Amino acid sequence: MAGVGVRPYWELTFDADGDVERRQRDALLAGAVRERLTDLVVFSHGWNNDRSMATRLYTRFFEPFPELLVDGRARVGYVGVLWPALRFTDEPIPDFDPSSQARATARAAAAPEPELTDSLRRQLAVAFPGREVVLDRIAQLLAERPDARSAFDEFARLVRELIAVPEDSPDLRYGADSGDGTPGMLTDDALEVCEVLTAALRSAGAGVWPGEAVDAERQPLFGGGLTRLWNGAHEMLRQGGYYAMKRRSGTVGRLGLGPVLGKLADGAPAVRVHLVGHSFGARLVSYALSGMPSGARNVKSVTLLQGAFSHYTFAARLPFDRDRSGALNGVQQRIDGPLVACHSSHDDALGTFYPLASKMAGDATSFLGLFDRWGAIGFHGIQAVDGARRIRLGEAVPAAGCVSVDASAVVRRGGPPAGAHSDICHPELARVVLEAGRIGRD
Repeated sequence: MAGVGVRPYWELTFDADGDVERRQRDALLAGAVRERLTDLVVFSHGWNNDRSMATRLYTRFFEPFPELLVDGRARVGYVGVLWPALRFTDEPIPDFDPSSQARATARAAAAPEPELTDSLRRQLAVAFPGREVVLDRIAQLLAERPDARSAFDEFARLVRELIAVPEDSPDLRYGADSGDGTPGMLTDDALEVCEVLTAALRSAGAGVWPGEAVDAERQPLFGGGLTRLWNGAHEMLRQGGYYAMKRRSGTVGRLGLGPVLGKLADGAPAVRVHLVGHSFGARLVSYALSGMPSGARNVKSVTLLQGAFSHYTFAARLPFDRDRSGALNGVQQRIDGPLVACHSSHDDALGTFYPLASKMAGDATSFLGLFDRWGAIGFHGIQAVDGARRIRLGEAVPAAGCVSVDASAVVRRGGPPAGAHSDICHPELARVVLEAGRIGRD
């Protein structure tokens, strides 16, 4: 409990297969009854790399809740979900001051070193155990940055090997939201992928080599040999790691958190549950809905903060393939209240890199329509769902249905390459959670 100011507070720790720490689960079930809770807010972090970071995020996000509660009769409990995710060390952390973090990240971007740092290497070794030899070679290539096409081909193969899972892994069953197969980023021509990712880094204000002009009109984008494209290769490694975390979030949600919510419905049926998730944590809590027992009706609201998954996930029909639906089509009906997606136009991680990394192999030879087809829910909001509403931050949240909230007014600060993706600790967003769930308001 240390580090999180609100009380009562519990943690739920899941492994990569979705197995929950049973003592924590049992403590939550018993505590919800003992504390006579009316409401329980369950928050899942997104990309992350240790428990302390997650608990600092939960501390900051939950801090405004007690003062924002209108009805003092509400007895609210809080849960922090902990799952084995991965955060690259050059990205902002949600509990840090975004303005200072942006300055620090911008300084690092001005003189990038696309190397595998010791700290990141340790994180990758934990996230992908048994791949030490692969990581050794990845580190060597990033350090040497060979000016040869064959080196980029080898690098792409190593990234695929790093994040590979067995054919019977549940990650493969819960890895797709609106498309099938492996993203083209991992299967298309490696050099072309690195060119595209290098250009994307530049557009986000990152990935500029010392002494290199940022203005494309003053200097050709890819002139001067292939060495500069190792920034794009480093980004391929990042996006490959995030693709693996995306798959994992579905597994943890479907096989881990979903069944726990079912047990809560049985053991503490009067408790109203409100799910909140950031980034891949938003995907985790969404997939948890599909893992709940069919009769459970204890989830009263779901709030997705900068969700890092497809904006078509909840669609009954995909606009580009009317015979198919999104992976979670209809699960919003398991919520006895609204499904709310907060999105921001300042989120470069979701607005630029997510579509590039999500495009499927062989989908098209050009990138026309890329951002519509492969866009993220945290950038565009919920798409192609009949009856979905779109509102601005501060407007009343509907009591039911799918709702997209434009949070660009507050989710706006951050440095390259992620932009505002982690700028989520605001009282305005805490208020959205409370209003979506009618917590302390009825």
